[in-house]
Amino acid sequence: MNNTLQIILYSSLAGFPIIIGGLISSVFQTRKSDLKAEINHWIVAFGGGALLSAIAFALIPKAIVDLSYVELTVFFLSGTLAFMFVDIIIARIGGSLAQAISMMMDFIPEALALGASFAHNRNFGLLLAMFIGMQNLPEGFNSYLELRKKMKKRSTLLLMLGLSFIGIFAALSGEYFLNSHPKTISSIMSFAGGGILYLVFQDIAPLSKRRKDWIPATGASIGFLIGMIGEKLLR
Repeated sequence: MNNTLQIILYSSLAGFPIIIGGLISSVFQTRKSDLKAEINHWIVAFGGGALLSAIAFALIPKAIVDLSYVELTVFFLSGTLAFMFVDIIIARIGGSLAQAISMMMDFIPEALALGASFAHNRNFGLLLAMFIGMQNLPEGFNSYLELRKKMKKRSTLLLMLGLSFIGIFAALSGEYFLNSHPKTISSIMSFAGGGILYLVFQDIAPLSKRRKDWIPATGASIGFLIGMIGEKLLR
């Protein structure tokens, strides 16, 4: 199997958890119980843990190696500020697309990095695809809840299916346009790392907490643990 086909396969595995998360959410939300609320919060925390593992084991290590101190600082903080400004705009506009837009903010740069770096290190590409898929499943789950406030079930699932394919186009763009620019790839990773870290503490961590309930936060540890195991397996 050539690189392009493998990139399509890996980016599909990274993107399709969006619609899978949406389908799970569509079935799960038909029941109302306190357990459902606890599981919702656990899934949010799991996504946060997966995002942190992506930063720690995939995005930042390569950026540290390839970029100077100044470049690393500039791109990392630029990502933080860019994601913050988009988050502010989303909050002001409101609407049901906020969660989906937030999901795409980290999905697209990660998929670009996946495609761009694949030719140099296939294990890294597989690791990044795994991280992206882990975070997209809970994000797809929560995006469905937001989208359903304004859209019908069928329209919501069709939109999420379309979003699942965006990663393929981003990964292929990374392969064709960024493959021979390793510093650009590392810059994107640093940028994405800064932005994702902002989102984890601004949006995800607060949503994972429930009063007098300590179980949901364990999801963050499980998400991070899976990332650690994946990184060790593919080292």
